[in-house]
Amino acid sequence: MLTVLISRVALLLRGAARACSVGAWPAAAMGLVLASTASAADAAQASAHTRAAVKPPAAAPSKPRTVSDPATAQALRRLFDDEWERRMRHNPEEAAYFGDRRGAEGWTDLSLPAIAARQAADRLALQRLQAIARHKLSPADQLHYDTFAWLQQEAVRRQDFKEHLQPVGHQSGPQTADRIGDLLRFSSAADYRLYIKRLAALPTYLEQHITLMREGVKAGLTPPQVLMQRVPAQIAAQVVDDPASSPFYRPFKRMAPSLAAAEAQALAQEAQSVIREKVVPAYRAFGRYFSQEYLPQCRTSIAATDRPDGQAYYSFLAHAYTTTTLSAQAIHQTGLAEVARIRAEMEKVKAETGFTGSLEAFFTFLRTDPRFYKKTPAELLAAYEAVSKRVDPQMVKVFRKLPRLPYGVRPIPDHQAPDTTTAYYQPGANDGSRAGFYYVNLYRPEMRPTWEMVPLTLHEAVPGHHHQFALGLELADAPTFRRTAYFVAYGEGWGLYAEQLGYDMGLYDDPYDRFGQLVYEMWRAVRLVVDTGLHAKGWSRQQAIDYFRANAAKTEQDIVNEVDRYIGTPGQALAYKIGQLRISALRRQAELTLGDRFDLRDFNDAVLSTGSVPLSVLESHMAAWLAQQRRGAR
Repeated sequence: MLTVLISRVALLLRGAARACSVGAWPAAAMGLVLASTASAADAAQASAHTRAAVKPPAAAPSKPRTVSDPATAQALRRLFDDEWERRMRHNPEEAAYFGDRRGAEGWTDLSLPAIAARQAADRLALQRLQAIARHKLSPADQLHYDTFAWLQQEAVRRQDFKEHLQPVGHQSGPQTADRIGDLLRFSSAADYRLYIKRLAALPTYLEQHITLMREGVKAGLTPPQVLMQRVPAQIAAQVVDDPASSPFYRPFKRMAPSLAAAEAQALAQEAQSVIREKVVPAYRAFGRYFSQEYLPQCRTSIAATDRPDGQAYYSFLAHAYTTTTLSAQAIHQTGLAEVARIRAEMEKVKAETGFTGSLEAFFTFLRTDPRFYKKTPAELLAAYEAVSKRVDPQMVKVFRKLPRLPYGVRPIPDHQAPDTTTAYYQPGANDGSRAGFYYVNLYRPEMRPTWEMVPLTLHEAVPGHHHQFALGLELADAPTFRRTAYFVAYGEGWGLYAEQLGYDMGLYDDPYDRFGQLVYEMWRAVRLVVDTGLHAKGWSRQQAIDYFRANAAKTEQDIVNEVDRYIGTPGQALAYKIGQLRISALRRQAELTLGDRFDLRDFNDAVLSTGSVPLSVLESHMAAWLAQQRRGAR
């Protein structure tokens, strides 16, 4: 899972992690997957999912352009540059995420007038784009045009659902704002002073969150109470007696060696003073409002469809995250079919281990046998690092092109670990000044089985998220928004596909590791059933937990956290399996078409050569690649 370590509301407002509606490209291989896993009607729907979500451009000339009209291309690039500058200028947390140092002394302005101004600017940007003659652009610039159109259209469409009035989640929000320290560079006294100014601005930032939450209560837009019950403890972690124990103080515990001792001490003392006098009182007040006023007014239901605009909202989310127009019913049926298929594969691998009991008994064995668990967090971290070192040399078996940006392995901070996922990836800075990081959860090592480490590492680090994102930063002649784009179905679909590349890399020689890969694939298939069950079919939280437990060997801690994640972020979990199914279908098509001439390295490089895009764009690109491969073989 890719994570954005900034406030929940800033994420929703900027749309950096948004997956966008599908536009005008034809689908080359659409429906290949779902035709084999769902009903004929569902497959037909899948094959038709590329209906344009934006107005189609004017008819292009009969002979396609190979080079853009200079004035038109200049207008397009000016728009891209203006919008990137606006994004960075008005979203300091996002700027930090990308390694941009603008706004380093503060936080995103979450006042209602500022939010309204940003929303108006999003609408204006879409209008500016529509005034540019798309047919005068080269194919490469048309790709940039259409991708930007989808991003902006989704941003505008999201405005209807007032997501900013739910600024706190159980895994993100101002209670986790200290995570920004992991994104910043601290190499000079000026860096520390900017960070201290940012800390001093936290009271206003938290007051703005309270204002948004009050407005959300008035509008009947509140998150599920069962999730919000986790948040008071997270806020309490910021209310410390000793400023040096504050999560915000971490950057001062290992200060830049270039600082003189006296200067370092003075900065550290100033930070402690600000934490004691401003940060802690602000969080104490925030926690008081949250527990005494907000939490009791949060809704007792869990489905997104229980919102005032719930049916439309969940349909929008499923469409946006999967970049398809598949219905909840079609996705649910696909999930049921995939669960049945993977269970059959699990039975085969179980037999290889010599286990003679039922699959459910095997799940219990995997969850409880001490051989699969490390005793301490340090041992667990060392095991993750060892798996990463084992994977890295095998990359040349499945790729020709490797990225320049390195990655590292880090533990998820202790105060966040109990309420978050097993692992996540944080991309590196755009300018290469910060490596990518694979964050692993060391909370309760007795709940972190070793048989899941290989697929987890393949997904989050390489050849999964780090490989894909680092290559995206190297896209030649692409505007910045394209190099940093994140379409969930593409990015997470690639991550799940990357888990399966472990077979091609020779990493699944142990049957328990192979079963771990199936557990992880089952996990994503279960998501299709559970997410749609919760939000479109009236499932209870316990029903979702029970279904998950019956079909995957994930531990109880992971299962509960996962189900709560689906409740808190409706639709997002649908993208993984849908994206992987499409990428795997494209590979099967290429293998069948090219036969002995198929080279997996070339196929994988071609999939990643577009950067993150909607699935239909990927399919169109791969159809052209396959046609070129066939011509080259003649």
